[in-house]
Amino acid sequence: MTRSTGVGLRSERGPVLIAVMLSTALVAIDSTIIATAVPSIVRSIGGFAQFPWLFSIYLLAQAVTVPVYGKLADVFGRKPVMLVGIGLFLVGSILCGLAWDMGALIAFRALQGVGAGAVQPMSMTIVGDLYSLAERARVQGYIASVWAVSSVVGPTLGGVFSEYVSWRWIFLVNVPLCLLAGAMIWRRFEEDVQRSRPRIDYAGAVVLTTALTLLVLGLLEGGQAWAWASPQGVAVLAAGVLLLAVFVAVERRAADPVVPLALLRHRLIVTTSLVSAFVGAVLLGLTSYVPTYVQEALGTGPLVAGFALAALTLGWPISASQAGRLYLRIGIRATALLGSLVVVASSAALLLLDRSSSVVQVGATCFAIGLGMGLTAAPTLIAAQAAVGWQQRGVVTATNMFFRSLGSAVGVAAFGAVVNATLGATALEGAGVDPDALTRAVHHVFIATAAVSVLLLAAVACMPREDGTRSGAPADAVRAS
Repeated sequence: MTRSTGVGLRSERGPVLIAVMLSTALVAIDSTIIATAVPSIVRSIGGFAQFPWLFSIYLLAQAVTVPVYGKLADVFGRKPVMLVGIGLFLVGSILCGLAWDMGALIAFRALQGVGAGAVQPMSMTIVGDLYSLAERARVQGYIASVWAVSSVVGPTLGGVFSEYVSWRWIFLVNVPLCLLAGAMIWRRFEEDVQRSRPRIDYAGAVVLTTALTLLVLGLLEGGQAWAWASPQGVAVLAAGVLLLAVFVAVERRAADPVVPLALLRHRLIVTTSLVSAFVGAVLLGLTSYVPTYVQEALGTGPLVAGFALAALTLGWPISASQAGRLYLRIGIRATALLGSLVVVASSAALLLLDRSSSVVQVGATCFAIGLGMGLTAAPTLIAAQAAVGWQQRGVVTATNMFFRSLGSAVGVAAFGAVVNATLGATALEGAGVDPDALTRAVHHVFIATAAVSVLLLAAVACMPREDGTRSGAPADAVRAS
């Protein structure tokens, strides 16, 4: 391969690819390292009933900022948006490491989420800009390797820090990664952007943030702070739904909507966005509760629970690294269908888990789900990116990431509501959690996960068949220095 067209790390575009891999590592490690530390965090600062907010607030903040970042990236370019995101993620990580109670930790996780809202979609957008569709089949292997390493390093570090040092280091370890990633992007990534005066949809962003906050609040606190059928419970959820309708009306009149409704009339964009939402719900449902289930119900330590979770996040990049070769042969839709079928079958196997199950059985089931996810998530995102040009690629990538974050936030909130409703008084502040009750609660989460996986399969089945878009040309708006 030549230096000008090569895909490897030593090619002309190699330094930028390395910078993107480092940036991806921030989100990849953070997505797995905290899950194994939840019991340790709760023992240290309390708040078992509130711990789902550690995931929900992060994902909520990420979800509502991703579309704004996508629009800014199409106006100002990818580089400044990425650097702002890394900086916010850095500050949020430091503050999380200094948190004194669950409320403060949840607030600082929100700041982390605001940073991640830029980092993850910008990483994927830069790859979409820099490489053609055929080249991305190979680049996916490099990106997948980051998730593969993080799937082992993240839970392992989380377990080691929780068991032998302090859970606070699961956040402080992000500091050197942020500094290194920021330096690489600053020095190695250059782009040619025709800047124009931005027209940011502030009204849409505010309405969307408020609507999603109310919906997640209603799902998490329903049955706990208030009864589901109480005036408060009905009012909070109804207000969230009403504001979503208002958001649609606002977006229709906005000059540059934060979520372009015109794109959402594109069948491929709609179906791939739904796929992304269901992927997010399944992933965060398992990430949130598998480690806690393995520790509290099966009686293991954080380190062992970390390895069980690593099986899920290891299977994903392994199959994702091969997905490119597969979709170039049989097509993106067929590849995603195969992956979603694996997810459905493996999610059904979750229902066989109980207190007598072994950690190996849990890990094997999660690994199979991860394999299916890798064949589903990456190809569908690439299909969405290939459907538009540079001027809309940031928005389309951000929209896809937005739906994944939205699915994750709503999913983990709904799963948290299921768990808290099942546990009842045992989930209250300061109370112990009975292993049998926790097993029943997590089993309900597994049932919900299996149901969502069926919806995932249905969304993939509704994707349009490829019309010859299995190749593409690299964009000329980006160059490596």
